[in-house]
Amino acid sequence: MTSSKKTRVAVGDVLDVEIEKIAHGGHFIARHDGAVIFIRHAIPGERCRIQITSTGSSFNRADVLEVLQQSPDRVNAPCSFSHRLGCGGCDFQHISIARQRRLKAEVIAEQFLRIAKMTINVEVEEIGDPLHWRTRAIATTNHQGKLGFYGSRSHSVIPINDCLILTDEMRISELAAKSWKADTRVEIAVSSTGERNIALAPSRGAEKARLTEGPQVLREEVAGRTLEVSQESFWQSHKRAPEVLTRIVLDFAHVQEGERVLDLYGGVGLFTSALIPLVGESGSVELFEGSKTATSDAIRNFSNDSNVKVIVGDVAKLIPRVTDADVIILDPPREGAGKLVLSEIARIKPRAVVYVACDPAALARDSAYFLELGYSLVKIRALDLFPMTHHIECVAMYLPIKVS
Repeated sequence: MTSSKKTRVAVGDVLDVEIEKIAHGGHFIARHDGAVIFIRHAIPGERCRIQITSTGSSFNRADVLEVLQQSPDRVNAPCSFSHRLGCGGCDFQHISIARQRRLKAEVIAEQFLRIAKMTINVEVEEIGDPLHWRTRAIATTNHQGKLGFYGSRSHSVIPINDCLILTDEMRISELAAKSWKADTRVEIAVSSTGERNIALAPSRGAEKARLTEGPQVLREEVAGRTLEVSQESFWQSHKRAPEVLTRIVLDFAHVQEGERVLDLYGGVGLFTSALIPLVGESGSVELFEGSKTATSDAIRNFSNDSNVKVIVGDVAKLIPRVTDADVIILDPPREGAGKLVLSEIARIKPRAVVYVACDPAALARDSAYFLELGYSLVKIRALDLFPMTHHIECVAMYLPIKVS
């Protein structure tokens, strides 16, 4: 009788392995005598010398020590802090930008095939320069008050003097040169109108950050309209994301004058602001959002728009009260909408649903739920709104399945 027992590996072991494929979450998969290993800073097809950093019952983790056989897509990371002992923010800087997008497309396809049993092919679209795109960041100071970012899967702060994915307007080099209070969370944001604010809180715990610089409310200009965004409210981090996402959502939704549209998880009203002229005075937009800060912003943003209603509360608890809608747009948090919300959407029977998602696994799961509920995925676009990282943004459109 043969044993099926997996080979054990231990933290600190150094192994030579072949890199097989990318995994959801920015790691790459290799195997060693039956042991599954998730590896950082590799590329599929490479042969690498790795060191085990943690072990588990189903998989282990490792970092690349040396590349023995290099992929043609390997490049020198533009940032000096992007390495296995450095900042944990950018996990793809060692990969050419074209290959980064192909790998992200593979992740989307794999998640849909594995979770939703759907075969899809999607190209991850380039959205501007892969550097200097980020307008929101949370940095942390170490015990000596030096500004930096956490290392991967670590509470150790890696001090930095620059961050190449942040916009120039954030002036991160200037901030890094300052002396800060030790063990502090530093939340930095800049707006499309050139404003910057900074808020501070202890690095441990969930204490609300206190504004120390700049206005409490930033002004964002999108499609000819100015929206107010409080320091605590969510706003897309890529400088082009508001414009690009709005354009795609409107293209998918084809909203007509007089229609009733629901904007679920609507935040401060990015999509609502673009929908107002389309529905006209005879139509309406209802924005649902759980954050009281974001809805306060939204109420101010649409105080002069009689065809907009802002509804504060948990979407899952509020949507059962809705009886009808022509179009539903949703942009849920990373964990997705879930079956309860999708069941209510299907009950309402909108003619179209447009779903904005930052996690392909959650989107695949919800697409499978939606299919069971009578709505099929008819369009999907994937956008590289987080270059140099493994994150991906998708916009999906669903239509009711016609019964013949």
